[in-house]
Amino acid sequence: MTPTQKRTRTVLISGAGVAGPALAFWLARYGFRPTIVERAPALREGGYAVDFRGEAHLSVLERMGILADVRAAQTHMGAMAYVNDAGREVSRMPADVFSGDLEILRGDLGRILYDATKEQTEYVFGDSITALAEDADGVTASFERAEPRRFDLVVGADGVHSTVRSLAFGPEEAYVRPTGLYSAIFTTPNHLGLDHAGRAYLTPGRLVAVYSARDNTEAKAVFYFAAPGAPSHDRRDVAAQQRMVARAYAGNGWETERLLAAMPSAPDFWFDSISAVRMDSWSRGRVALLGDAAWCPTPLSGMGTGLAIVGAYVLAGELALAGGDHQAAFARYEDALAEYVRGCAKQADGVANWMVPGNRFMAWFVHQNYRLLPYVPWKGRIAASIRRTANAIDLADYGSVLRTRQNRACGSALAPSDNAAAR
Repeated sequence: MTPTQKRTRTVLISGAGVAGPALAFWLARYGFRPTIVERAPALREGGYAVDFRGEAHLSVLERMGILADVRAAQTHMGAMAYVNDAGREVSRMPADVFSGDLEILRGDLGRILYDATKEQTEYVFGDSITALAEDADGVTASFERAEPRRFDLVVGADGVHSTVRSLAFGPEEAYVRPTGLYSAIFTTPNHLGLDHAGRAYLTPGRLVAVYSARDNTEAKAVFYFAAPGAPSHDRRDVAAQQRMVARAYAGNGWETERLLAAMPSAPDFWFDSISAVRMDSWSRGRVALLGDAAWCPTPLSGMGTGLAIVGAYVLAGELALAGGDHQAAFARYEDALAEYVRGCAKQADGVANWMVPGNRFMAWFVHQNYRLLPYVPWKGRIAASIRRTANAIDLADYGSVLRTRQNRACGSALAPSDNAAAR
């Protein structure tokens, strides 16, 4: 057995969001020993709503045994009503377009995944990888706080601004493609009394929306705005990020001022540029990338979370089938997902112009389309098209294949003694 075929067992995963724990779940099931390192001091609670679309996404959740838990925690959101400055509805977006087949708050999904993996996975919170040194037998990972450790493989599931990608593949600028949009999301009181519903206010270059969450006990405030010439922001300076949002929405109408006033005291706050990630390969040596770190299609596609779950399932399955040959596993992982990822990324093309129109005419045009949507013959085609894209992959039943191999191996092992008895 060559060094590259050495049976791998220990896998370091960077990121405890969605992709990382999903990968750890499957790796543990196949006999690997996963370790997850997460910069945050604990699980990230709250966050925005994420969704799953189509049988491919839901089937992986079902195979994990968590589909019922995800359904129990779903948001049950209705349509998103677009309003004018006075709060009067002017158009409406159907629920299945913006919330998919199954919608859940990201923090709730993270908790479900953590509970499903904590017994078989080592979690290290409050730390991050600072260096990776690879040799023929494994990877030595250095950390901000902990002592260096050896692992067979390393997987970066740490988002658009992936540390693992920067260490193993090069600077972020080579792979991250900004759209010119920024977004901020935080939890706020449900002062509008929304009942599993949302309200959105659209003006040129700016969208502000509020939707109820956790059975209407709270709400999520969402801001999307265009700032193509904005300077790069410090991802750890929350006060500076909030000032940037406040400047962008100065003088905006509807409930904007009230929401901005609640922003500094919000229990959670997320802010970032809206970007896509494009790479020719998601692996290099003993390091692989997963989820947004590898292929972020931008949040505007509505595919990121489903892609992360599917990608984790495929990567773990291929590692198990390869019997420790990470080179073969990584190649098959990329081959199995490449076309699917391209299709999901394409789903985001042009969405920014609809979501945050650049001028008054385009804003008016968007409202007219949403207003007419319930009455046109093709009203269901948007959701159906998104669902077709989400389903455009044939997922192997890795567990069944592995069981068949094991049964054959057991049969071969028994064969000599059986033949001897027969003689």
